[in-house]
Amino acid sequence: MTLSLDEESRIIEMAWEDRTPFEAIAHQFNMGETAVIKFMRRNLKPKSFKLWRARVSGRTTKHSQLRSPEVSRGYCPTQYKPR
Repeated sequence: MTLSLDEESRIIEMAWEDRTPFEAIAHQFNMGETAVIKFMRRNLKPKSFKLWRARVSGRTTKHSQLRSPEVSRGYCPTQYKPR
């Protein structure tokens, strides 16, 4: 699978976002959680990858089935507002 730089950047951004589940990345880019982890390992510096793994491991918002039903969107309402 060949990705453009914009697509690679978007996957990294989505993977770092707390409220974006792995299923959203799979739906948009056809990459499951394991593929995202491998992608992140390849595209981040080792320390950044370790920080990311520590951040997403066990985070319920990264898995749709573990999310609270009150979480109905993948981003914070203020995330894309100009500041």
